[in-house]
Amino acid sequence: LWLRVAMADGEVPKCCRNRGGVQRVESKLRASVEKGDYYEAHQMYRTLFFRYMSQSKHAEARELVYSGALLFFSYSQLNSAADLSMLVLESLEKSEAKVADELLENLGKLFSLMDPNSPERAAFVSRALKWSSGGSAKLGHPKLHQLLAVTLWKEQNYSESRYHFLHSADGEGCANMLVEYSASKGYRNEVDMFVAQAVLQFLCLKNKNTASLVFTTYTEKHPSIEKGPPFIQPLLNFIWFLLLAVEGGKLTVFTVLCEQYQPSLKRDPMYIEYLDRIGQIFFGVAPRQTSSYGGLLGNLLNSLMGTGEEDEVDGEGPEDVNPIDLD
Repeated sequence: LWLRVAMADGEVPKCCRNRGGVQRVESKLRASVEKGDYYEAHQMYRTLFFRYMSQSKHAEARELVYSGALLFFSYSQLNSAADLSMLVLESLEKSEAKVADELLENLGKLFSLMDPNSPERAAFVSRALKWSSGGSAKLGHPKLHQLLAVTLWKEQNYSESRYHFLHSADGEGCANMLVEYSASKGYRNEVDMFVAQAVLQFLCLKNKNTASLVFTTYTEKHPSIEKGPPFIQPLLNFIWFLLLAVEGGKLTVFTVLCEQYQPSLKRDPMYIEYLDRIGQIFFGVAPRQTSSYGGLLGNLLNSLMGTGEEDEVDGEGPEDVNPIDLD
């Protein structure tokens, strides 16, 4: 009632010209929530939000609904909180706000408080990542991916956490999550496969520095892996040698590795897909023509004969490489 009267008298725009005005409004809305008037308070947050937006007061609008969402989360009013969280995104989408760590951390905070099984959370993630990438076709800001990954890790949603870590730059965090994932969900004879897939996928994304950090951290911290290199597990030795080969850029080394470690590489059919991409990106290998294992090595050998033994490339592969599913 207080807010309806104030708006009718035109007092809200006057008192909300600065942060002090926003704080006064927030204190009254907070009092309504504390009294249990959740529905009315929610509607008043929405009314004020759209009033601010119509006046192009995007920052004030965002601050209002962000604090409101946190307040509703603290009172377990998840639907109202999720609705206001979506309004935070709307204010970002319609304003000229630049992507900044503080804004990304705010979005990460809201995500962490949402019901993991709610449809609103999935919609929130999709819109947040799109905004963080500047509306381009990119997959979202690495910092936001890292924040999402950490929350999902805490929820023991390892597969989703892994996806977001892949699109971040947090190699150490990714490795620590994979150690926990392997120890709690994997078989002992698969400890090498957990990190091998991650390293290969990071390389497919042209992120060789993070790939190296993931491998080093994982092999140092996993309780079932004896110190190396060299390692007892052949697949780990292959990944170790591959990372060295990527740094050198020599096609001969890459070819020999794929030939010598065929038994290990046959453990997962996706390894060949990843190595085909890695060959194109870092070693100048032409795209393979068949889906068979022999097709990959055949292409490698053909490229070797055509380019010369010591040819090197700069590690920046062709931009039109066909995409690979990294889920």
